Amino acid sequence: MTLVALSGLPGVGKSTLARALATRLRAVWLRIDSIEQAMADATGRVVEDDQGYRVAHAVAADNLRLGLCVVADSVNPLAVSRAGWRAVATAAGVPCLDVWVVCSDPAEHRRRVEGRPTEVAGLVLPTWDKVMARRFEQWDRPPLVVDTAQADVETCVDMVAAALEAAATLCPKMD
Repeated sequence: MTLVALSGLPGVGKSTLARALATRLRAVWLRIDSIEQAMADATGRVVEDDQGYRVAHAVAADNLRLGLCVVADSVNPLAVSRAGWRAVATAAGVPCLDVWVVCSDPAEHRRRVEGRPTEVAGLVLPTWDKVMARRFEQWDRPPLVVDTAQADVETCVDMVAAALEAAATLCPKMD
C-alpha cells in the first residue's frame, strides 16, 4: 500500500488523473475540493488555512491503517502541505509518491480552466487570473512529473503505476 499525493495548479488534470488512478489501483480517492466544500456547506463558512487538508490527512491515515492505498488530490502548493502528506504516510509506515501534475501548454491549460464545469456542487472554480496568481513553492525533493498536455489520461495513469511498480509500492488488489 502507498499514498500517492498529487499536486498541481487548478485545471491541469489532477482530479481526472486521480479518479482514473484510484479506479485502476482500487484506492481511496481523497479530493480536497469535495472535503472543503462539504465543510463549507456544513458550517456556512469558507474553509480557511489547512483545515481541509487536516481532515483529509486524518481520513488518509485511517484508510492506510486499513491496508488501503490512498490517492490524495489537492493543489498542494506549499512545501509544508506536501510534507504533511509524507508525514501521514510515514506515520502509517507506508511510502508516499509525490506526483506533480502539470499542463505544459498554456493555451490548453487556460481552455481547461475557463471551460470546465464544476463537479462538486456549490464549488466556485477559480478564474484563470486566480490560477495564475497562485503561489507554488519549490519542491524539496524531486517529484514524478506528469504532463497532461503531452499524454492522455491512460498514459498518465500508466506513468504513475510504473513509478509505483519501480519503487515496489504497488497497491494490493481488492477482491
